[in-house]
Amino acid sequence: MPNRSCSNCGARPMKPFKREAFSIPHAGGAETIKGLSGWRCGMCRGVEFDAASARRYALAGDRLVLRARELERAEIRRIRRKLGLSQAAAARLTGGGHNAFSRYERGEAVPLPAVVNLFKLLDKHPSLLKELLVS
Repeated sequence: MPNRSCSNCGARPMKPFKREAFSIPHAGGAETIKGLSGWRCGMCRGVEFDAASARRYALAGDRLVLRARELERAEIRRIRRKLGLSQAAAARLTGGGHNAFSRYERGEAVPLPAVVNLFKLLDKHPSLLKELLVS
């Protein structure tokens, strides 16, 4: 398309590019996808991929998210066990339903960031658990 306009800022024309590498950062990790093609805006530097490249970019992003969720599930399980909590007790502690931690650890539900942060804090300061269980 010789006169393609940028969907971000409306500038035209966009310049085609071929076989470039793009890095997707997510949750402390990153994945680089090589050989992507599409168009780049000369004004805002926005990028639009062709259909095949957009699919490859999206799949790489999905892999990163799934990998991060798996690591989070394993971390929650490790910390819960370190603290000597059953799944039911961990759910009561965080205000979740009786099966919440079972669902988190099986990957059927994603814990709220507050739950993840609480368990990371308790991992570093396990003595705080006593204070939480008393109240």
